[in-house]
Amino acid sequence: MCAINARVYTYIRLPRSVNKNRKAAPPPSAPGRAAQRNRTRQAIVDATTRLIAAGESPSMASIADAAQVSRRTLYMYFPTLEQLLLDATAGAIARTSVEPALATTETDPILRIEQLTHALNRDAANTLHLGRSIIRLTVDGQNPRAGGPRRGYRRVHWIEQALAPARQSLTAAEFDRLVSALCVFLGWESHIVLQDVRSLSPTAIDEVLTFAARAIVEKALAEASARRTRKSTPSR
Repeated sequence: MCAINARVYTYIRLPRSVNKNRKAAPPPSAPGRAAQRNRTRQAIVDATTRLIAAGESPSMASIADAAQVSRRTLYMYFPTLEQLLLDATAGAIARTSVEPALATTETDPILRIEQLTHALNRDAANTLHLGRSIIRLTVDGQNPRAGGPRRGYRRVHWIEQALAPARQSLTAAEFDRLVSALCVFLGWESHIVLQDVRSLSPTAIDEVLTFAARAIVEKALAEASARRTRKSTPSR
């Protein structure tokens, strides 16, 4: 485990930093701001990671200063310090296992999603205890007021990257549906189901989820191909 992750594990047991009297911040009103929200969220997580790497025990105030956002904005994305530290830990670990899988010259979306699935499964096996905590905090905690998904922004981005070569074969709606379908199978949730319900080993979990991811992508591409064939076939 790298040094930064070791430091983060020291802090994730801190009590939640929640001000119950804090006024609710209104969500952004303008539509189409998902990219900006993701950049802000990533800036907050990156600032947290830098502070921990420097040997500090970050507070919400110091993280807000480092990320150059207001504390009000910080709480919009992460209602508690515990949730933010867990997210930063998971992200730091994922960078060493998932991002190299995306730096490939492979252009077949099926093979690319298989590579990503293997990498995500290795990451999930190492961070499942963090995943359970993050899921618990998401379910039981306050709902972030920044709008958009409550978590999983990295997962969506990675899946979209892996499927990039398929964009030319799919409509925008078909591509979005495929990304959503893969989100069900790639991540901590599917590992928890297969571990708790099926008692599968990490190796068996990887085999099952790779099979599922491959089947979903193959089905989506086959349907798109059939649609194009029907469209190009002249009617009698």
